[in-house]
Amino acid sequence: MNVDVILKTKGRAVETVRPDTSVMQVAARLDAHRIGALVVSADGASVDGIVSERDIIRAIARDGAAVLDWPVSQIMIADVITVTGKDDIAEVLEIMTERRFRHLPIVEAGKLAGIVSIGDAVKHRIEEAEFEARTMRDYIVTG
Repeated sequence: MNVDVILKTKGRAVETVRPDTSVMQVAARLDAHRIGALVVSADGASVDGIVSERDIIRAIARDGAAVLDWPVSQIMIADVITVTGKDDIAEVLEIMTERRFRHLPIVEAGKLAGIVSIGDAVKHRIEEAEFEARTMRDYIVTG
């Protein structure tokens, strides 16, 4: 199964912020939308960076509360790994696990096309495993 299957269920909407948005405003947006990361994008279509709750906490721990007034461009991850809708979900989970991050932007034709979280991917894998188990039980029972 590929990432497009997840996007069909959850949709392709992605919350973005401009690089000059303050870290405090980013934290407020994360809280308001109850999400863990925002894509940083000057135009809403390109991926200039990504910022997560973890990035904010690490920046505050390192540089203090003054970080909250900084533009998000100063703490975002600029070297963003992206995937496409055609990428396999198991491979996406492997990337997230190995690289220790929980969100991957989806880019198609050079434009932001969605975002997938580790929770989205794990949920899909569990549903897939349950379906396979049900199918096997039905096969065994009906012979």
